[in-house]
Amino acid sequence: MNKEHPLLLAYYGDDFTGSTDALEFLTLAGIKTVLFLRSPLHKDLELFPGVQAIGLAGKSRSMSPIEMEGELYPAFETLRDFNPEQVHYKVCSTFDSAPHVGNIGKAIEIGGEIFNQKTTFVSPAAPHLGRYCAFGNLFARMGTIGNGEIHRIDRHPSMSKHPVTPAHEADLRLHLAQQTSKSIDLINITTIEAGSEAVLDEIQTKKKKEILFFDGMNQAHLKTIGEVFQQKGKEKTLFTVGSSGIEMALGLAWKEKNTINSKFEFEPPGEAAPLLVISGSCSPVTANQIEYALENGFEGIALESKVMHHDHQEQSIADVAREIIGNIKKGKSSILHTSIGTNDKRIAETEDYLKQSGLTHKEIQKQSSKIYGRVLGQIIKGVLKSVKIKRILFAGGDTSSYAASELGIFALEMIAPLAPGAPLCKAISEDASVNGLELNFKGGQVGTPDYFIKVQKGEKLV
Repeated sequence: MNKEHPLLLAYYGDDFTGSTDALEFLTLAGIKTVLFLRSPLHKDLELFPGVQAIGLAGKSRSMSPIEMEGELYPAFETLRDFNPEQVHYKVCSTFDSAPHVGNIGKAIEIGGEIFNQKTTFVSPAAPHLGRYCAFGNLFARMGTIGNGEIHRIDRHPSMSKHPVTPAHEADLRLHLAQQTSKSIDLINITTIEAGSEAVLDEIQTKKKKEILFFDGMNQAHLKTIGEVFQQKGKEKTLFTVGSSGIEMALGLAWKEKNTINSKFEFEPPGEAAPLLVISGSCSPVTANQIEYALENGFEGIALESKVMHHDHQEQSIADVAREIIGNIKKGKSSILHTSIGTNDKRIAETEDYLKQSGLTHKEIQKQSSKIYGRVLGQIIKGVLKSVKIKRILFAGGDTSSYAASELGIFALEMIAPLAPGAPLCKAISEDASVNGLELNFKGGQVGTPDYFIKVQKGEKLV
């Protein structure tokens, strides 16, 4: 850091679990980072002496382009006013997006305008999470750790069947071309293999292009990308788009330049039983985790789809909270879920309820995430009024962001690594029952079948 750029990086996460993913990789790089759940003021940073990077957890991945304008213009202006060296619009490493929802092209258009930047660099690769980009095509491992099979994204068993943004095209240039009229090109793997100078020369050759994708297959490639971004950020604040691979890339470059030289040591978090799991995910990976935990002593509670109706919400919230409280008093860990996998009948029931209220197909997912998130947050608040919980696990990015907002969480700091992209965090809130809570937020694709057990025990997944 320097006086000209008081922060190394400021980022906006397009969903909640993705925001904690970036928080983790910055912290692991030795960069003191705070993730805010509302737009931070300059005075807020005084609460965190030595802070080097900040994040803003957003919801734009579940928004329409019009809603994104209302969200991202003020968010990007807030981050710009901190005058960081880098500003990153953090997206999922599977590049979840569509013209009608979570439109990454729209985010690039807004970012280009706010940061007065003609060409936006886009780096999707996150090899540490099993996400690879070669000649513009995205590949993803099944799950984010372990030895899951790697698939082209449009043939991925989960992402090709995503309920909101199914992946139909692996070439990200073609995928993004459906979301923006900006010109698009690629810095391919052969150029990146040649090193940062070759990449900078290629950028100059393609300087008239408005969007440049960067391939990436391994940590060496990320290091080259980080060196390029770091050099470009010296000229003026650089706005980039991509996965948490950008945080890793910049961390590698900053370490090479001795911009950062610290490394945090984390105390083992230890066991926190009983654990409360809140799942709004319909991912097959999460479904396997739910079923595994139920077979190993966890109590399951199905949130019925009738909570979509306002008339049923108050009673349902009270009934479910009472059941969770009873389990906790018995020392039983609980999983409150909105579905188990993509074939759960509650998914179709939820859609039917929302169709009856006049919503279009494009509006249904966004509204269901909002309603489920609000209901889940209110259930947790009801539980916390009666019993003390040390640790809560959230599964599913869209619903967890709304649930966390409902809890009045102001900011998060990382406590310890658990699984790549899903750290254990500490909640900072003015609500005494929420402040200090240990929280783990995982995306649908994150973790092994025994993930919930591991989080309860505070054991790191490797």
